[in-house]
Amino acid sequence: MNYNVMQVVLLGEVNVPKEKVDLEQIVRSTLRQIGFVSDEHGIDCDNCQVIVNVHGQAKEIADSVHTQKAEDDMGAGDQGLMFGYATDEWDTETLHPYSHVLANKICEEMAILRKNGTLGYLRPDCKSQVIVEYEKMPNGHVKSKRVYNILISTQHAPGVDQETIRKDLTEKVINTVVPADMLKDTKIVINPSGSFVEGGPYADAGLTGRKIIVDTYGGWCPHGGGAFSGKDASKVDRSAAYYGRFVAKSLVANGLAHRVLVQVSYAIGIADPLSIHIDSYGTVKEGMTDDDLVRIVRNNFNFRPGAIIKELGLKRPIFQKTASFGHFGRTDPDFTWETPKMNLKLD
Repeated sequence: MNYNVMQVVLLGEVNVPKEKVDLEQIVRSTLRQIGFVSDEHGIDCDNCQVIVNVHGQAKEIADSVHTQKAEDDMGAGDQGLMFGYATDEWDTETLHPYSHVLANKICEEMAILRKNGTLGYLRPDCKSQVIVEYEKMPNGHVKSKRVYNILISTQHAPGVDQETIRKDLTEKVINTVVPADMLKDTKIVINPSGSFVEGGPYADAGLTGRKIIVDTYGGWCPHGGGAFSGKDASKVDRSAAYYGRFVAKSLVANGLAHRVLVQVSYAIGIADPLSIHIDSYGTVKEGMTDDDLVRIVRNNFNFRPGAIIKELGLKRPIFQKTASFGHFGRTDPDFTWETPKMNLKLD
């Protein structure tokens, strides 16, 4: 392997003097935290080349979004459609698609076992996929019935045979994460390509932010905006998507529907959204319509970016935690969009 070309290129715009922040050291410490500590792991955090090409935000964008504007009047940082989703298919706490909850938890458990040495041969590069079989209910809703199949691909140290990996991941990860009563004739596929020693940026280089589906709902919900990673809350790609989740989860938690999709659209520089749309997939509370849900949302929630940032506390340094294991369906108290607003005004 020729590791001499391994490098990280950091691109972007900032609103603070870049000399106040050691961007190179942030890159190296992040790689170290992930586990990319040597060439054999995919990249060496201490010796790779780091190229920083960061500059100030374009004046036209800054002026239209926040310069010389009160916080409450901040315009949207970009145009686009953002979506939020919630479902009570599995529980009343996460209100998140069960297949995606399990996929995230499998990766999280693998990271724990890798870092504490229990499965020290694992490497940082990994991904999982969970397919759940659902039962359709009379009202159009669905309920999780069983786990149909589980797919895990994980980088590992040289010399570890695939049967050992399969046995360890089945016993120590899958059986820990997935309830036994959901493992009914479940097909388990681990490292279908065989040996997976070369991984990380060396094997599959790319751009941060491409994993927008695993960051959100695992395919259960459209994704109209851009990626979340690397963006502050002025970008509605991130903040409005969080708020859409907050609104959808609040509607389901208040018993107004079993399953809800929230769609909101923005124009750059304009604070108020251009449209708000709700789809309950026919699961809206008896006697109500989706139009009633839109009216309730307008009466209880403020989609202006400045209001979103204030209500959800999005200026706190919390975004690093969102970079792995999903942005939604988690119980971390810093994920304020996961705490639904209760006792909504219905009039």
